Amino acid sequence: MKLTKNAQATLLLTSYFSKPVKGAAKPLTITEWGRFAHWLYDKKHQPADLLGEEQQDILSRWQDVKATSARISELLARGHSLALAVDKWQRSGLWILTRADEEYPKRLKQKLRNDAPPVLFGCGNKDLLNSGGIAVVGSRNVGDEDLMFTEGLGQKAASSGIGIVSGGARGVDETSMLSAIGAGGNVIGIMADSLLRAATSAKWRNGLIQGNTVLISPFYPEAGFNAGNAMSRNKYIYTLSDAAVVVHSGTKGGTWNGARENIKKQWVPLWIKPTNDTDAGNNVLVSEGAQWCSGNLEELQLESLFTQIADASPQDDMFSLNEPVASSASSSEALTQEELIPATQTNQVSIDFYSLFIQQMQVLAVEPVNIIYITSSLELHKSQVTDWLKRSMEEGHVVKLTNPVRFQWNKGN
Repeated sequence: MKLTKNAQATLLLTSYFSKPVKGAAKPLTITEWGRFAHWLYDKKHQPADLLGEEQQDILSRWQDVKATSARISELLARGHSLALAVDKWQRSGLWILTRADEEYPKRLKQKLRNDAPPVLFGCGNKDLLNSGGIAVVGSRNVGDEDLMFTEGLGQKAASSGIGIVSGGARGVDETSMLSAIGAGGNVIGIMADSLLRAATSAKWRNGLIQGNTVLISPFYPEAGFNAGNAMSRNKYIYTLSDAAVVVHSGTKGGTWNGARENIKKQWVPLWIKPTNDTDAGNNVLVSEGAQWCSGNLEELQLESLFTQIADASPQDDMFSLNEPVASSASSSEALTQEELIPATQTNQVSIDFYSLFIQQMQVLAVEPVNIIYITSSLELHKSQVTDWLKRSMEEGHVVKLTNPVRFQWNKGN
């Protein structure tokens, strides 16, 4: 496993190499890394520059309340730990991808954009990462009927040449993946914990050896179970698929939150299996925008699940090996409006951007949304969104709701 200098620096800044140590600097979060990476790019630097003599000079100009220069320096000083960890992971069959690598899943960049994880750890066939398929998700503790449906769905997808995407957890996730592997189908597993152990587990061995399985994780490969990680990995299950089926959901927990997030973000079409369980959240998910699918596998036409949701345009990484760092033209999709427009031209083109903002709000704000959702969806600075929201309210395009504060497109406009 040969890591470029950019990859090494990205790993040092965003990853753990052992269990967290009390008092030690914590790796940058995805949001913190995004701020710092954009700043580096704006200053015409690459992460690799931080591994040389320029480090202190570069960091002396960086100001951030949370991702401080001292914290970044401490993270960059972990080179020995990085070398030991990478050697250990490689011997267990793991590989590492950063956003700058050509093999990094394009679907994550398209649908998550700046929220796509900077690093992915994995094992198995990397070529499957962009192959898509049906995401199959559900509760850990489900009845025999749901497990039989899940097993049959995995087998039917395999026989139809359609991949399965799931989270590897006990219950629905694991059943769908193992049934597809057993039938010779392709499987993408997004693990919330213990990737290193999964890479050598007999459970996944056949799929990994046969080349029809890939297991990935954006988290430390030796991490134990963490509820936060389990919740946050749901977005990767949906965005790596073409459609999703919820076999069974409660009214709280990972399946529930992941399904509702997909409904809100509209990543992929969401289908719900009918259930007689009165305590299940399946009915509620349909009332919120999902659709029923047939609970009879013989009647279920898998191709009908793939109704079209338009993908966002691809987002190239700022530090792609194929792009010179100073070329803003070739990397424009990765930058915000302020980074793309010279200061002297901002007033000249702001009306055009405002018009685009209004067009996007007609889609984003059909239902009430908060300013955090708007800024993250449109990848704009909060100050710019605040100005445009004020203007759009004055013009009657958007209405402001309170308790809590949200914004909604004025349907009567």
